[in-house]
Amino acid sequence: MTLATVCSDLPMTVSPGGMGATKLFSSRSLSAVDYRCSARVGERPFVEVHQGYSIAYVRKGSFGYRTRGESFELVAGSLLIGHPGDEYECTHEHVCGDECLSFHLAPDLVDNVGDRAEAWRAGSVPPLPELVVLGELAQAAADGRSNVGLDEIGMVLAGRFVEVVSGKSPGQAALREQDKRRAVEAAMWIDAHAHEPIDLDGAASNVGLSPFHFLRIFSRVVGATPHQYLVRSRLRRAARLLADVERSITDIAFDVGFGDLSNFVRTFHRAAGVSPRAYRKAARGDRKIFQERIAQHS
Repeated sequence: MTLATVCSDLPMTVSPGGMGATKLFSSRSLSAVDYRCSARVGERPFVEVHQGYSIAYVRKGSFGYRTRGESFELVAGSLLIGHPGDEYECTHEHVCGDECLSFHLAPDLVDNVGDRAEAWRAGSVPPLPELVVLGELAQAAADGRSNVGLDEIGMVLAGRFVEVVSGKSPGQAALREQDKRRAVEAAMWIDAHAHEPIDLDGAASNVGLSPFHFLRIFSRVVGATPHQYLVRSRLRRAARLLADVERSITDIAFDVGFGDLSNFVRTFHRAAGVSPRAYRKAARGDRKIFQERIAQHS
């Protein structure tokens, strides 16, 4: 469907501890999971083990977190950091019900983001302005309220987290001509295949780069993330078809690559300021459509 396919219709699984989990996105490098805990206040905690690297953004509620002899109290805006092999317990002494958006990262992605041991063993990070804004953008992407790719914002959040916790910024190296060429080739490839399912891993491997480095290089050269460019390619084709052909809006949405009609209508309206149906009328001579839009902003 898109570079970050949000699968909110997937069934939720529930663990014995009352933790409901819905997988929103999955690729070789990264997966995103929506967690909703229904544990009651004072419920007895149990030991769990982190299976890999993870960053969970707490969007609602509060809970305690114990790991490696330390205890943390997490509230909305906090990050829970998972390190592979670490045992942990989650406690609920104050409120019941918490929700998190969690990103699980493959080891090679962590290496590219910045495998700094002190960062990934932080356990928890309090609500920091430079991280909460990214956490909320990630949630907007998960909810379909943003055209930012869920996989892309997950990588950006991971990179920013490492920078903030370690106090080390990687800086911005000069782009090589080879990198510029790869970014342009990738943009041409995405545009040619925009009607097909494309994810960040696939676009990156097509030009021989890791997803994290590809995201940074592409964004700097093209001025948009790969996901944003993909959505814009689809919108451009949709606008052309809406103006030129007598096909249903549903058929056009699926033909250009949107896997969901409501997502297409919402995305098109956000971009054009009018619905696809109104855009079609305007393209066929109904000048009042855009005149009204202009009057609203005059």
